[in-house]
Amino acid sequence: MGKQTKLIHVEGNVFSGTGEGAKFAGLPWVKSQIKDKLGFIPHPGTLNIRLTEKYMGFRKLLEKGKPIEIVPKSGYCRGKCFKAYIMDCLEGAIVIPEVEGYPENVLEVIAPINLRERLKLKDGDKVEITIVFE
Repeated sequence: MGKQTKLIHVEGNVFSGTGEGAKFAGLPWVKSQIKDKLGFIPHPGTLNIRLTEKYMGFRKLLEKGKPIEIVPKSGYCRGKCFKAYIMDCLEGAIVIPEVEGYPENVLEVIAPINLRERLKLKDGDKVEITIVFE
């Protein structure tokens, strides 16, 4: 038998970020690693999700799984990725930057398309994400 795959369902609300995710996702070495490790070229930008209170402890569950690591170039932080499905229909991934003090209740979602446009999302809208991990 192969590895056991688990799914974690979480939900949260869309909010506008600082634009740092867009800069990071647009870097050539990040795009290359995401294509090689996750199978898609990310849209330059992330969808920021603030988890609802019910899902605040889920990051501890992810620590038991094996992340897909984005190995940084000098001067950048490491990122952990997990494959994910957004609203049960769009493939993407969540990225957890390894930055001190990064909020436990925030997810950054990447995908090969602009999720805000495709799903017609605005700040405050609820989003469901299914995270895949082994």
